[in-house]
Amino acid sequence: MRISKEKKKMLIEKFKEHPTDTGSAAVQIAVLSERIAALAEHFKKHKKDFSSRRGLLELVERRRRLLEYLKNNSLQKYNQIVKSLNLRK
Repeated sequence: MRISKEKKKMLIEKFKEHPTDTGSAAVQIAVLSERIAALAEHFKKHKKDFSSRRGLLELVERRRRLLEYLKNNSLQKYNQIVKSLNLRK
């Protein structure tokens, strides 16, 4: 599932590290989290959509790797992202 351009722009504005940042790990994690949430809503209605479920698993794995990278390189930024996106308890 796609997210709207406005929602993506808002996420980039919120998590960017400098004025022209559109692809840092924090921004990518935020955008992936939004896409994952949209797919979760999709699966509430379409339980047997297994091809999209495979895509969801790929997105979750990509986000997990980015979180691991951020945790190893900038623990403060990692904690900020996890807290603001409510990813872990």
